[in-house]
Amino acid sequence: MITKEQKSRIQHQLDAHCARYSSQNKAANALKGVSVAVISDIRNGKWDRISDDMWRKLESQLVASGEWKVYGTTAYNQMMCYLDSCKNDGLVMWVVAPAGTGKSTAAMAFRNENRNVFVLTCSEDMNKTSFVRELAAVIGVKADCLPVRETLAAIVKELVRMDHPVLIFDEADKLTDRVLYFYVSLYNALEGKCGMMLLSTHSIRRRMEQGILKQKKGYDELDSRIGRQFVPLKAVTTDEVAEICRANGLQKQEAISKVTKEAAEVSNDLRRVKRSVYKELQQLVLF
Repeated sequence: MITKEQKSRIQHQLDAHCARYSSQNKAANALKGVSVAVISDIRNGKWDRISDDMWRKLESQLVASGEWKVYGTTAYNQMMCYLDSCKNDGLVMWVVAPAGTGKSTAAMAFRNENRNVFVLTCSEDMNKTSFVRELAAVIGVKADCLPVRETLAAIVKELVRMDHPVLIFDEADKLTDRVLYFYVSLYNALEGKCGMMLLSTHSIRRRMEQGILKQKKGYDELDSRIGRQFVPLKAVTTDEVAEICRANGLQKQEAISKVTKEAAEVSNDLRRVKRSVYKELQQLVLF
C-alpha cells in the first residue's frame, strides 16, 4: 500500500521532472510506461485514479532512495562550475576523475537544478542504434519506430529549439569506438548550439593516445572536438570525508575517524564513504 506521504513525495519529484521539459508530453516520453494522462492526474491531485503499481513505477524512476546529503567537495564544485560553462557558453569538455569522486552525483544534481539538462549513462553494450534511442528517450523525443538517421535528426531538431541545452554523457569511456565516432556526428550537428560534457575515469587518456597513434578512425576528430585535453577533478580529501560524515548526521569524532580511516584505504571513494557512514549510524542506533 502506497502511503499518502509517499504519493506526495512522488508528486513533488514528478513536478520537478516536468519542469525540466518544455511540455508534459516530452516529460512523459522520458519515463518508461507512464502516459501523459497519468502525469496530468497526479499533478492535478486526482490520486484515486492511479494504481499502486503505477505509483511504484514512478517512484522507481523519480525518487532517490535514502536521505543522503550531498556535501560540496572541491571536485563537486569544480563540476558545477564546468557545467555552468557548458550551459552558458555551449562548451564541450571531457572531465576525468577516479571512480567514486562524485562525478555522477554532481551531474544529476546539476540536471535536477536546471532546465534542458540531460544525462545519459553509457554502457559497453551500446551500439549506434541503442545509443541514439536512449538519448532520444532521455530528451523526451518519441522515436521508437524511426531509423537511426531520422532519430538523430529529431534529437538535433529538439535540442536546437531549447534555451542553452546541455548533454552529459556519464561513463563515456565505456562506449565502443564505433559509437564514439558516431558521437562526432552529433557534435557536428550541435556545435555552438548545445553544451556537452563527457565523464569518465583517467583510462580514456591512454585509449585516446593509442587511438591517435594507430590512426584509428575518429580519434583525432574526437580529440579535436574536446579541445585536445581532458579536464581533471581534484581528489577528495580526508577533511572533506569528515565533513560528509557531519552533513549526514555522524557527529562523534570516534565514528568519523573510523570512516576517514576506511576511506583513506580506498583513495576516499565516496561510495565506500556512504557505506561506512550508514554502518556507523546503524551502530549508534543499536548501541
